[in-house]
Amino acid sequence: MATTGSPRPIDARGWIFEVQDLTASTETWLRVGLLTSFSHSPGENEEVEDITSFDDDGHYSQDIMQRGASISLESKYAADKTGARDPGQAYVDEKWTPRLGAESHNPVRWRHRTQTAWVVWDATVSPGEQGGGTTEKTSWSATITRCGKPSSTAVTPPPAGGGS
Repeated sequence: MATTGSPRPIDARGWIFEVQDLTASTETWLRVGLLTSFSHSPGENEEVEDITSFDDDGHYSQDIMQRGASISLESKYAADKTGARDPGQAYVDEKWTPRLGAESHNPVRWRHRTQTAWVVWDATVSPGEQGGGTTEKTSWSATITRCGKPSSTAVTPPPAGGGS
């Protein structure tokens, strides 16, 4: 039996993903809701340079020249009975996805509920497919690609009245 000090696997459902609403007048983070799965690819867009030389006696050698990362989120397309969308999904689809060039960048943050710091990325987003069959709910997905070096920030309690 494991003790409280022994490492244990963490639940995938404990991960939280938020996008910053750049249209808000104050710092506002919107949780992407109803997630059914995610995939973090810490080696996405990695570039290497082959530095193998005669001195390596036939053994390969390389230097990593570029680091990259992406996160793919999958969910159900979420709206209430009035048609009001999940705030995070709606922001990704309606505010972030249409932007181009330098405007296509947006802050995102993510962490597991047991962690005391957010991982923060400047990122771009690529919308995923939406669809479903006659006995299914509509799917929703997006791929978020990190731009530049990641940072972190401490988790702070939400202000009075909500938010994160």
